[in-house]
Amino acid sequence: MRPRTDEAFALEQDQADPLRAFRDEFHVPAAADVGGEGAGPALYFVGNSLGLMPRATRAALAQELDDWARFGVEGHFHAKHPWYPYHEALRAGLAHVVGATEREVVAMNSLTVNLHLLMVSFYRPTRERYKIVIEDTAFPSDSYAVLSQLDFHARALGFDPARGLIRLKPRAGEASIRTDDILAAIDREHATIALVMLGGVNYLTGQLFDLRAITTFTRERGIAVGWDLAHAAGNVSLRLHEDGPDFAAWCSYKYLNSGPGALAGAFVHERHLGDATFPRFAGWWGNDPATRFTMTPDFIPSATADAWSLSNPPILAACPLRVSLDIFTRASMPALRAKSLRLTAYLESLLADLNARPGHARVGVLTPTDPAQRGCQLSLLLPGDARAAHKALQRRGVVADYREPSVVRVAPVPLYNTFHDVWRFASILGEVV
Repeated sequence: MRPRTDEAFALEQDQADPLRAFRDEFHVPAAADVGGEGAGPALYFVGNSLGLMPRATRAALAQELDDWARFGVEGHFHAKHPWYPYHEALRAGLAHVVGATEREVVAMNSLTVNLHLLMVSFYRPTRERYKIVIEDTAFPSDSYAVLSQLDFHARALGFDPARGLIRLKPRAGEASIRTDDILAAIDREHATIALVMLGGVNYLTGQLFDLRAITTFTRERGIAVGWDLAHAAGNVSLRLHEDGPDFAAWCSYKYLNSGPGALAGAFVHERHLGDATFPRFAGWWGNDPATRFTMTPDFIPSATADAWSLSNPPILAACPLRVSLDIFTRASMPALRAKSLRLTAYLESLLADLNARPGHARVGVLTPTDPAQRGCQLSLLLPGDARAAHKALQRRGVVADYREPSVVRVAPVPLYNTFHDVWRFASILGEVV
């Protein structure tokens, strides 16, 4: 039987949604405030770029400011949420979101800073084995990071940095990279590869890579493996501890709704923890907390992922993350992923309906059709002038984003987007294109 795509179906699904109450925990911008015309809330589909603000965030930040005003330095121990162990309260939520043990995760810095700190430990090239593997459409910051790492080490080791980067591309006429092709490329040059670092979900196409297969294959060949989970954390089901990569890092301002430029997260597998000889850059907050206040010059690394942190956490940046992680814990990643699969499949069905209309210009989709190979994002190829179509969508109250040369990314986020949001978007898209 053909799946239903009518408005009544969307409303029925929203009424039956066990997560429907979570939408009320977020501020949804008014259409008029984000470039739209008319009254009412916007159709917000850019949680893959900046998640919406939880309503509880304002009061939580005010509490930290009040405690600062009241206690001064004593807030480290007497604030409502004491600042000295503040980062410890984030571990359980982070571990839940990425499928790790609590000692394997830490909230610190920003994403690219964390990638550099982790590459200090896990990218250890030699003159013979120095190459880094990324996907060709990796987010530009990842390209900049690995290229600068190659250049830095090339000066000391004498290899050619121009030959050090392997960019994985899809086959001609395809948008996604097949897992078998990734494994074949790694196997082909495994003797010269020092690090494989891919995005868990590609930012442009929305493809979800097979973390377990790629990680296992790579480690069996003696190659370090790490993941940029910027578009995966809070979006898809992750099992970092079980899958076994050496490291991972992610931001928390996208699906984790912690605010612009929010505090990021990092993962180091437990097999690397507690080794005092492991190479890393060190700072005060990575030191063993049992000896932190002895103020000696000797660094004794924490036996957790905290060993990679440098400075005490910024409380005003950590606070929104604490609020958001509480929401994820209550909603649960399994429930969010289950709704996401249904929500994205509904959008896909609506797009198929549009494309089936006689004489209707076809809307292409770069994202894999297999639900196991994608998160909630669908990357659309709009016919004609895609930039003009994107602007027309915005005037109608749709907040999506445009990526060159002709991609409009749409991400129905299960925490706050509804089936009716998706139905309304497809209706507007049909009129615009």
